[in-house]
Amino acid sequence: MKRFAELTEQEIIALAITNEDEDSRIYRGFAEGLRNTYPASAKVFDEMAEEEVRHRTMLFDLYRSKFGEYLPLIRRQDVKGFIQKQPLWLMHPLNLEEVRKFAENMEYEAARFYRRATETTRDTSVRQLLVELAEAEVEHESLAHKLGQQILTPSARAKEDEAARRVFVLQYVQPGLAGLMDGSVSTLAPLFAAAFATHNTWETFLVGLAASVGAGISMG
Repeated sequence: MKRFAELTEQEIIALAITNEDEDSRIYRGFAEGLRNTYPASAKVFDEMAEEEVRHRTMLFDLYRSKFGEYLPLIRRQDVKGFIQKQPLWLMHPLNLEEVRKFAENMEYEAARFYRRATETTRDTSVRQLLVELAEAEVEHESLAHKLGQQILTPSARAKEDEAARRVFVLQYVQPGLAGLMDGSVSTLAPLFAAAFATHNTWETFLVGLAASVGAGISMG
């Protein structure tokens, strides 16, 4: 694994191309994961993915003019100092707030990468493009905000907030209530049966205790 300072200009641009390609695919993954429940937010991530594709094209055009067609494989995990991302884009259903925070961290890391890259490059054209991309990544937050204003209108955001509440109920509240009802029935049924059959409070208590312990063990 290389340190960032050890990368050549060719490797820096190759890494930048890989990063932009990966980021665009992550945004596409977010868009697809959000599309059914949060269509307006999905459209925002579609636009951000397109922006990353444009960055990649700019970088690859510069790379090809400087170093030719061969593009070495170098990724974030091959360089020390990069934060390893959890594959949030593969998790379903996606949590909208987690996705937004994840995207903000991506843009921050991308801007930091380009700023560091400008400090190690000597070629004027390479340095100029890296400076422009660093500024573009910083502006991505405002781009997302602008897209959010255009696409996430108050009515669209209200619909998505309502969808988020429904998802919460379906994912957490409803299963919890179902489990509570199931547990109550499985515990109380033998309790009432024992009380009816024995008319003895102590024996009924023992049956209830055994049912409770059994339920606790079965739930881990």
